[in-house]
Amino acid sequence: MLNTTNSKWKTIFKGTVIILLILVSLGLIFNEQIEDQLVSTYRPIITAKTIQQNKRKHANYDFDNVKALDLQSVAKSRLNAERIPVIGSILVPKVKVHLPIAKGTSNTTLALTAGTLRADQKMGKGNYPLAGHNMMKKDVLFSPLYFKSKVGDKVYLTDMKQIYTYKITIRKFIKATDTSVIKQTQKPMITLITCDSTGNNRLMLRGILIGHESFNQANNKLQKQFSNKFNSQL
Repeated sequence: MLNTTNSKWKTIFKGTVIILLILVSLGLIFNEQIEDQLVSTYRPIITAKTIQQNKRKHANYDFDNVKALDLQSVAKSRLNAERIPVIGSILVPKVKVHLPIAKGTSNTTLALTAGTLRADQKMGKGNYPLAGHNMMKKDVLFSPLYFKSKVGDKVYLTDMKQIYTYKITIRKFIKATDTSVIKQTQKPMITLITCDSTGNNRLMLRGILIGHESFNQANNKLQKQFSNKFNSQL
């Protein structure tokens, strides 16, 4: 009788464990799907007028407090998406990066865009550093830069008035504590930063400005690429 009872409880225990594992697995799967949906539906309207309005808004530049993305942080970002001060967009055609650029590095901003790292940044003037998340999905946010970028790739920035073209000349890993790469410079350049696979270091891409032109005068292909959906839209 005792052996029968023990066997019964073992069966119940195993069944409970299996059910819990199934529930946890389903939770992880649907969490990811919900997170992807929240990110993919972020499609801000970017015009010269909205950019000018957003340039006057306050932004948080405390990069040390940036946290890894999860469902809670992405959901919070979507709820506050209208507050994100979008001031342009970045395009790296070779690796299929196309993202809004927003002021600052708050968790809300970096969940959906590339963020500026200094308050005094101006496209085409001095050093223009941007930070973005590197995700498990290789085609989201700044992930393609980590997995696919190479020296020689072209990077385009626009404020919807001008398009600034940069060429990547340096691709290297730096310490997470190395903030010297975001300092202002005399020479016009761009600095793109994202986490490595461990989170302890950063991948830094640096490029030099090789030209700029009016947005309306740019070739149709480039204008079309800027009008396409963002690569955060899965």
